[in-house]
Amino acid sequence: MHHPQENPWKITSEKNIYDNPWINLTEYQVINPSGNPGIYGKVHFKNIAIGVFPLDKNLNTYLVGQFRFALGQYSWEMPEGGGALGIDTIESAKRELLEETGLKAQKWDELLRMHLSNSVSDELSIIYLARDLQQFEPEPEETEQLIVNKVPFEEAYRMVCNGEITDSMTVAAVLKVRLLLIENKL
Repeated sequence: MHHPQENPWKITSEKNIYDNPWINLTEYQVINPSGNPGIYGKVHFKNIAIGVFPLDKNLNTYLVGQFRFALGQYSWEMPEGGGALGIDTIESAKRELLEETGLKAQKWDELLRMHLSNSVSDELSIIYLARDLQQFEPEPEETEQLIVNKVPFEEAYRMVCNGEITDSMTVAAVLKVRLLLIENKL
């Protein structure tokens, strides 16, 4: 599909507003695509958002439940976490799967890449499908108070369709796996 290559936004100045080990917030003075002055804020993420969708031979998956501070509510999602830049993302995915569920996988496939909230952030997500699973002991981080549930894939799909799962990475992974199953590509 053809699209313009030139960026229509012109930055006239920028100011660092906030910075911590995970994110940076910058406010830009801009000339917008219509030629008028304005401001734009961008959240830069210092890690890659890693998601792992585990799927066993009986088409069960593993959902992780935790209270999400930013939302102020409980969330069911696949194992997820931050992958440091400069580290192979598959290694980050293996670490997250083991930390949160105690699982190790023999077969790994990249399921999809997506940008999360691309109107205000540059956060990239890479989601892997993990299969041929073996159970070991979980190794959760100190900030994680997790519940792990093994559920049939169709139950996870129902939870997405009913709005019980709202995490964008998990929703995308479940729908992509559903499509692959329908197309007999798994």
